[in-house]
Amino acid sequence: MKDLHFSQLISAQAKKYGEKTVLCYREEITDAWSEISWNSFAESVISIAKAFVEIGLIEHQRVAQFSQNLPENLIVDFALFSNRATMVPLYATSTIPQVEFIVNDAEIGIIFVGDQIQYDVAYEVLKNSKFLKKIIAFDKNVQFGENENAMYYSDFLLLGQKSTKHFEVEQRQNESTETDLACILYTSGTTGNPKGVMMPHSCFNEAMRIHRIKLPSVTENDTSIAFLPLSHVFERTWSYFCICIGIKNYINLRPVEIQQTIKDVRPTLMCAVPRFWEKVYAGVQENIANMTPIKQGLVTWALAVGKQYNIDYLKTSKTPPLWLKIKYKIADKLIYSKVKNTIGIENANIFPTAGAKLSDEINLFLRSIGVPIVYGYGLTESTATVSCFDYKGYQIGTVGHILPDVQVKIGEENEILLKGKTIFPGYYKNKEATEAAFDDQGWFKTGDAGFIKGNELVMTERIKDLFKTSNGKYIAPQEIETRLVLDKYIEQVAVIGDERNYVTAIIAPVIPAIEEYAKSKKIHYSSIEKLLKIPAISELIHERIKEQQKGMAEYEKIKRFTLIPKSFSIETGELTNTLKVRRAVIMQKYKLQIEEMYAL
Repeated sequence: MKDLHFSQLISAQAKKYGEKTVLCYREEITDAWSEISWNSFAESVISIAKAFVEIGLIEHQRVAQFSQNLPENLIVDFALFSNRATMVPLYATSTIPQVEFIVNDAEIGIIFVGDQIQYDVAYEVLKNSKFLKKIIAFDKNVQFGENENAMYYSDFLLLGQKSTKHFEVEQRQNESTETDLACILYTSGTTGNPKGVMMPHSCFNEAMRIHRIKLPSVTENDTSIAFLPLSHVFERTWSYFCICIGIKNYINLRPVEIQQTIKDVRPTLMCAVPRFWEKVYAGVQENIANMTPIKQGLVTWALAVGKQYNIDYLKTSKTPPLWLKIKYKIADKLIYSKVKNTIGIENANIFPTAGAKLSDEINLFLRSIGVPIVYGYGLTESTATVSCFDYKGYQIGTVGHILPDVQVKIGEENEILLKGKTIFPGYYKNKEATEAAFDDQGWFKTGDAGFIKGNELVMTERIKDLFKTSNGKYIAPQEIETRLVLDKYIEQVAVIGDERNYVTAIIAPVIPAIEEYAKSKKIHYSSIEKLLKIPAISELIHERIKEQQKGMAEYEKIKRFTLIPKSFSIETGELTNTLKVRRAVIMQKYKLQIEEMYAL
């Protein structure tokens, strides 16, 4: 089946599905879910498309969205596609300098904002911008102040509903081509200014085609949750895929509400980054630790049965013997089903997971209890997925089989190189960065190291993250960090050691777990800061590090560490918008503490 151009897609799907629900949303966690039908979705897309014509939007103009996840995000996207215009999504947590850079770089004239916080940021940018002229707010409660260049989305929609510009929109739809630029996604790089990844419709069209081939179990009967930010290529491409398939998609407004949303929706599909599953795993492990020895023994037995059933047999297309089926059914009733029901994932079809390294331990655990994690690898520049687990035959330790018609080879320094129709053509108005991103034969250089095993891809490390100790030993910090965050007492880690004679770390512990430990040991303290300096707490973390680093080379082991009372965050600049550690920022912020760890 050939997918329609996105400018034509919504009206065609509305003809097919009519009053069937396409999107669900709620304004507060206590509210009931509201539904939007395909007919209503299509009507809104056309109305917003006409409103754009009314305010003078021209073809190929760039328009930004700066909000939390909302159904309106997708309506605006497809209204722009109907006008041959380009969407530039911004992360809802972006700061004034970040928004200002993107507005200037992409010459943004119109920006849609979510709430008051985002409006205030955009307004500050508008005051000094030669490009930004109009702010449109989704939230009716936003206060505009003295700004005459702002309006509410509801009024903008009304403008389109009254408009007679249907012919102009239809003409632009008919003239749309695959080479039109659908989106510019700015990467939240760990260093320097972000780069605008140009994504023509051809990239998305190809992504839709190959995902249909790769994921045949995904159908219009599925239910998905848009949990990750729609400004992230993973969630954006997945949400477009849901629309192409005809899937009902629940839009989760606030990331902190996701646990309740999952329990409410009980989805069959949901994209997530490994950090989500790390927290699920930590919660399960904590519950196990609090069980009686008899119950712990039962869990150990159940996990062994699950591994044998799902990994040793089903994964390899072998039929489990009757005795194992009976054991698995018992284990499922006693253990697996209770875990999955508690989280809200008992209806799972597949749960795509990517964006960072997922530990083999968590992957094996989830697969053993019957949670169909589809672990994969991709980048913004590759329109998300390059490889992912198949339903069977996947190997724990890999990032899955390479998708159809995506070309992968290994270059110098074991760098993963890519070619294919999902690979972006270049960075917006950045010739130097574009030339640096491709080799002489046109292969995109991912910056990730790995190797190909059969048709499966193994990612080993991020080349730019690799550092060398003063003893000449190469360290892959992500490998160490991924191990350590499995521990119930460790929330986040930034490994340090470039050109140093040993490895150290800045560690943000799980404060509630540390407090519980202090209570059990009758340790008294007056503040969290003072608690983290007590030798007994340092010794606890030291022992946990030793346990998690068992089997690693001596030169990879953390010799000293500093505990910090507050976690790394996007707001403080220590994390990118996709939750990757900005090591340079952390090294600068904790410069004194780092020097102390290396003092003789």
